[in-house]
Amino acid sequence: MQPSAVSPWFPGQPMTSTPELCLFCLPHAGAGASTYRDWQRLLGPRIEVVPVQLPGREGRFTEPAERSIRRLSERLLEPVVTRAGAVPFAFFGHSMGALLAYDLSNELARLGSPPAHLAVSGYAPPHARAANPVHTLPDKEFLEHVINLEGTAPDLLDSPQLLELLLPVLRDDFAACETYEYVERGPLRVPLTAFGGHRDPGVGVALLERWRELTTGTATVEVFPGGHFYLLDQVEQVLETLAARLGAAREAGLA
Repeated sequence: MQPSAVSPWFPGQPMTSTPELCLFCLPHAGAGASTYRDWQRLLGPRIEVVPVQLPGREGRFTEPAERSIRRLSERLLEPVVTRAGAVPFAFFGHSMGALLAYDLSNELARLGSPPAHLAVSGYAPPHARAANPVHTLPDKEFLEHVINLEGTAPDLLDSPQLLELLLPVLRDDFAACETYEYVERGPLRVPLTAFGGHRDPGVGVALLERWRELTTGTATVEVFPGGHFYLLDQVEQVLETLAARLGAAREAGLA
């Protein structure tokens, strides 16, 4: 049985039965836990989907967004361990969420509690990422960059009031990613899957392949049709692949 207390980091209600694995899902820049609202239905009861709610959005919009991936990791360590309890856990992160999932995995491995699997999506590995900061751009240029990623809802772009609320959070999230300093800590020893879209303008297949360098565990690269937000149109296919990878991780943990 999972803990009954609801944490601000995990707004969803815990499952009433004990799953085989907890999947913590970390959102992209500007997004919240609702990004993953359909995943539990699609993955079924053996895997508990635990969307992570970061400060500054949705139910935590009154809190300031965190401008540091490392500080987010530090703040999430205890909540993740407590929420998982005795159940093995894994991470899925898209874009900014991938970087946060990677850093969290390192910190938890250092503490002796590594994830059973790390799934990263739509993000270059931190040791191979090109420096191309956009969080300091003027509003017009910054918004153009965000729009070119093809993940912004049209109704949001037509609402100056919503944009006024969202742009500061987006800037803070981009700043958190772009100021992240990669530190050589040795490779992880966990299985890793890197997902991406075949026409993502910033994360080509060659960059996805370099995630293999950051783990000694089994590493696979999965490329789907689409751009940076390929997930919007390929979610069922992605989750089918992810479920297979998580199943292999569960079996390896029981061996």
